[in-house]
Amino acid sequence: MTPIDANWGFERGTPLDRVYVERFVGSHAKDIRGHVLEIAAHDYTSRFGNDVSRVDVLMATEGNPQATIVADLADAPQIPDDTFDCAIVTQTLQFVYDVRAAFATLHRILAPDGVLLATVPGITKISPPEDELFGEWWHFTSRSVRRLAGEAFGEEAVEVEAFGNVLTAAGFLYGLAASDLGAEELHARDRLYEVIVGLRAVKAR
Repeated sequence: MTPIDANWGFERGTPLDRVYVERFVGSHAKDIRGHVLEIAAHDYTSRFGNDVSRVDVLMATEGNPQATIVADLADAPQIPDDTFDCAIVTQTLQFVYDVRAAFATLHRILAPDGVLLATVPGITKISPPEDELFGEWWHFTSRSVRRLAGEAFGEEAVEVEAFGNVLTAAGFLYGLAASDLGAEELHARDRLYEVIVGLRAVKAR
């Protein structure tokens, strides 16, 4: 009735969802270029970036020393249009109640041909600190992500990829780490058990 590790598996190693997030972002490293926006920290830009000229870090609240922009993705008029060549938005949109407005903002602030790389949770537990600060409003499916992103970017500009299976979903809820499973178990995919959904969306010229 209680998880093996209540801290997402961090006490045992790399959390299962983090493996999927990193695999998705890393597979699109070529898109991480020019002027990049990332949420909370510039970790993935630093790891996977390709010919990056500038990085801005966005936070919804004050207090993060890495943040260069403090704004709400659902309402950020202070961020100019057509600014970023890439936006990396991992594990964030579940905390934005007006998620359609967030997609509209991301589309607006990307430059023409700019790329949104986003990941969202499917099967997961609620994250207590963020739920208290912002509210955890949504968990997603491939279908919902494709439709939401398509409304903002156009259906033809959207690619969606899901990761997970019944074992990794159950293991993630129990707080197992990636090292607790074999490679074949970790990499198997079952569309009925989506742990992470990855989105790549391109703003039209």
